[in-house]
Amino acid sequence: MLTKESIEELERQKYRVVGTHSAVKTCGWTKNMINGEGGCYKLKFYGIMSHQCMQMSTSISCANRCTFCWRGYKAPVSKDWKWSVDDPQMILTKSLEAHHKLLVGYGGSEKANKHAYQASKDVKHVALSLTGEPIIYPKMNELLDKFHKDGVSTFIVTNGQYPEQIKNLKPITQLYISVDAPNKKLLKEVDKPLFEDYWERLMQALDYLAEKKARTCIRLTLIKFINDVEPENYAALIKRSDSDFIEVKGYMHVGESRNNLGRTNMPIHEEIIKFTQSLMPFLDDYEIVSEHIPSRVLMLAKKKYKKEGVWYTWIDFPKFEELANLGVEFTSDDYLAKTPKTGLSGKGTWGQMQKHIKERFLKENEHLFVDEKTNELSFYED
Repeated sequence: MLTKESIEELERQKYRVVGTHSAVKTCGWTKNMINGEGGCYKLKFYGIMSHQCMQMSTSISCANRCTFCWRGYKAPVSKDWKWSVDDPQMILTKSLEAHHKLLVGYGGSEKANKHAYQASKDVKHVALSLTGEPIIYPKMNELLDKFHKDGVSTFIVTNGQYPEQIKNLKPITQLYISVDAPNKKLLKEVDKPLFEDYWERLMQALDYLAEKKARTCIRLTLIKFINDVEPENYAALIKRSDSDFIEVKGYMHVGESRNNLGRTNMPIHEEIIKFTQSLMPFLDDYEIVSEHIPSRVLMLAKKKYKKEGVWYTWIDFPKFEELANLGVEFTSDDYLAKTPKTGLSGKGTWGQMQKHIKERFLKENEHLFVDEKTNELSFYED
């Protein structure tokens, strides 16, 4: 699948290639957690320990060329699997080795939290969402069994272009489908799919997701001025999937995506809140549960996860491990844990949020400023 030149390019971008078609790269939030600087939104929403999470993919190939994708490496383009199939045990073993090598420098870092670094050597979660389309790996179910046997939770993000693989996937901790547009025409513009029947494939994938008993999630990545439209149509797709959770996330103007989109296409957090609120009249079965401001993402959950006024969106990972390894049928209700923090920190005008923006947001985004006269968020010119 990969040439020598491709591998060298990936390694310059801090990837580590595993076998012939897999890759590992350390997530920024894993590093932050080791440095005592906080975890990712999956920690706040679901209880994942970011310093014990490995980010990887079992396929560098993808059938989409999403305009908002930040990945710097352009993966091989293919509708079908055309390469050799690496052994799942090798992928697991070598991926863990590569992950630990990428973090080894933190062992001697004065900035790193020593306890967090030591704990990072015991990987408890894997996010199969690094690059490419991981779900097309022909031996994915075998690999999942091995992760679960080792006590590693599994999160997979798929673009919905391979519905049969979704149908045949064994239960995992949480399965995502990215829904990147509310209608067929716009999805083609945003995702640039290879398949001519891309919309029908996504619809079938949503139908199969609705049949899953374990946890499921729909992710919306909002690109300002492009796909932040038609909330009623997004809601219809969400209801078709019958997903347990929804993540509404802002596009980030980073990496390769800067060649396709401008800074003005990056919504700020309040705009994510406003769009999410516009969804709510069409989603009677869901409520807004929480937010992660640095990632510009909101999480919604079905109301059934609110028990006696308390949300249970976190995951009982030992219970999931037990159920997955027993091979018995189970549902998302069987491995719930109480969510420690919920709610939104702010829903008001820019005036109400201005202090927060200056103190936290603008420090990390030097290209943004608040116009003191209009109190509007603006972008410096490129």
